[in-house]
Amino acid sequence: MRRGLGLLVLSTALGTGTATLVITPTHAASLLTPDTVNAAPLDAISPTYAPPDSKIDPLTTGSTFNVGAAAPSTEFTTAAVSDTPSPSIVRLQVLLDRAGASPGVIDGLDGGNLRHAIAAFEVMRGLPVDGKIGPQVIAAIDGDKQVIGSYVVTADDLSTVVGAIPKDYAKMAEMKYLGYARPSEALAERFHMDEDFLKALNPGATFAEGETIFVADLGPGKRGKAVRLEVDKAEGQVRAYTEDGSLLAAYPATIGSEENPSPSGTHTVRGVVSNPTYTYNPKLNFIQGNNDKVLTLPPGPNGPVGTVWIDLSEPSFGIHGTPEPARIDKTGSHGCVRLTNWDAGELGKLLRPGVPVQFL
Repeated sequence: MRRGLGLLVLSTALGTGTATLVITPTHAASLLTPDTVNAAPLDAISPTYAPPDSKIDPLTTGSTFNVGAAAPSTEFTTAAVSDTPSPSIVRLQVLLDRAGASPGVIDGLDGGNLRHAIAAFEVMRGLPVDGKIGPQVIAAIDGDKQVIGSYVVTADDLSTVVGAIPKDYAKMAEMKYLGYARPSEALAERFHMDEDFLKALNPGATFAEGETIFVADLGPGKRGKAVRLEVDKAEGQVRAYTEDGSLLAAYPATIGSEENPSPSGTHTVRGVVSNPTYTYNPKLNFIQGNNDKVLTLPPGPNGPVGTVWIDLSEPSFGIHGTPEPARIDKTGSHGCVRLTNWDAGELGKLLRPGVPVQFL
């Protein structure tokens, strides 16, 4: 089986000859079932990944099945390229997530975040580090446990759904809570999944209270004490280390941009704030729309800094969550370090004030 140009091409024997069956992305989505993902072989994944020549907006590609896709970001220069999620990559992404080598959003797609997660896993297990999926990595991470399981939607899951979120900061400041726009968004984030991949895995689901759906079967999350952080701008990754120097956890990150570079050198963690409010000051940061006054935006997963703010000793800089997990390490930030909300939450629990943060 090979993937490319939005099609799956399978060779199948018919009598004494061979025929080629071309499967469209819509049909391919129907092949994403819990059984196919749970049984998907990891050795079906290409050992290496070749990134596209130009930027492609992850929220407007065929990989999200164009379900509620956002408007194209001005940071991207090319048209969307269709791709089809791979059951094998879904399985690997969940296994890496369990191991503490976060691939970011679980979407079944290959890419830089996945390869950097593989490299982090290799470091954790003392394997040769090349970011490639091969026999040693497969032997170390593979197991017979399911990676997709069932879940019954609860009222608590839906309690943070508030409806459409405005883009304008002035209108956002009028809200009490910047929660989730849709139940599917809330559930996707809870299980570290791309929202449209969640929908593809659950065709026909309404995500209502009491409904049984299929989701990523995550582990308990990383635990421990990080004594040092590295923020690697070149790799787009934040890494947490233990006292003995071993790698505890790694997370894909968006780290500043050309227009708004992140700090350099070494700084320290001042504290961790859950569900932070966000103060917009156009004189200190950037201009958003026509807003020229200081605004205080309420907390919530769809706020500019997501659900966690890890405050750094460098004034106005921090490590924080994001309302757009699919764009982690694919678009620039306003100087800070962005993680998915779930990764920022996990990292925050590993930290204490005074932990050094080195920007590489």
